[in-house]
Amino acid sequence: GAEQREKQYRAHRGFGDRRGGVISARTYFYADEAKCDQHMETFLHCIDASSGSSEDGFSAVKLTALGRPQFLLQFSEVLVKWRRFFHQMAAEQGQAGRAALEMKLEAEKLQEALAKLGIATKAESQHWFTGENLGVSGTVDLLDWNSLIDSRTKISKLLLVPNMQTGQLEPLLSRFTEEEDLQMKRMLQRMDVLAKRAAEKGVRLMVDAEQSYFQPAISRLTLEMQRRFNRDRAIIFNTYQCYLKEAYDNVTVDVELSRREGWHFGTKLVRGAYMEQERARAAQIGYEDPINPTYEKTNEMYHRCLDYILEEIKHSWKANVMVASHNEDTVKFTLRRMMELGIHPSEKKVCFGQLLGMCDQITFPLGE
Repeated sequence: GAEQREKQYRAHRGFGDRRGGVISARTYFYADEAKCDQHMETFLHCIDASSGSSEDGFSAVKLTALGRPQFLLQFSEVLVKWRRFFHQMAAEQGQAGRAALEMKLEAEKLQEALAKLGIATKAESQHWFTGENLGVSGTVDLLDWNSLIDSRTKISKLLLVPNMQTGQLEPLLSRFTEEEDLQMKRMLQRMDVLAKRAAEKGVRLMVDAEQSYFQPAISRLTLEMQRRFNRDRAIIFNTYQCYLKEAYDNVTVDVELSRREGWHFGTKLVRGAYMEQERARAAQIGYEDPINPTYEKTNEMYHRCLDYILEEIKHSWKANVMVASHNEDTVKFTLRRMMELGIHPSEKKVCFGQLLGMCDQITFPLGE
């Protein structure tokens, strides 16, 4: 199975210890399950401290501190291949180059393609697409497609996806060993314990973004927590790194999911903290650099994502954003857009995050 795995999601000895070359973000190194339990206890203390010191406090956690990163690598690969398959099908239906949410596959053609590839007979795939919303309109979009993973599979079961070049079905994961299965369950249990404590204490829990090869899994697991805990207010916040080329697609797809399912969308927007390491790994292992080519492109991406979320706050009131930035232009941009959209600071839908003492010339005027 290892040879079939995509380069980006293959464990690589040279980058096994992710602490090298990262000075702007805390990086955890997996030792054993007991260490993960210790990290969870530390996070619980942080949540309690935050609850005791401020109303509507925040606490940040990192998922790589709560389990074995190998699982995040493997699960990320499943999610990426599954999404890529959707994009390939869309390209075959003449929709290449469209924004992620604008791609809509005709259910009829999709069923024919699945039958031709030997994945499912027409009768089987018709059964897949008769859900509440699935295929009712005669089309299937990326969110419908993603929900097939929920309903058709358990994460640790074998998942097959066709390789469009060879026409062969390929397993996405070698079966997890019993031990790996347990490690995965423990990670999910730890997340659950933290989310419950945060909800109980009225603290908002921010799940940090990490390296791009873990991120699809981290985002997906965070999304599952949002679905459960963000029913009445935004307790769980996901983090989006705007130096990634796909940041806008990720934000818009997740916002749309929250609209359809009726929960509160919570997000922290950052530029990103792992650029040198990301680029070195992509170059050495041989896959496309996931980072925007220039600083200007990243700024543009940040403001585009932020603007989309601010518009969502104005229209639905069910979105919340933390603008985590030391960039003066970004802070001014946010304040200007809040005024234009009629979002008042007292509504507590927009907040700002800066490191203590790093940019006092922005933080103090902003506080006032």
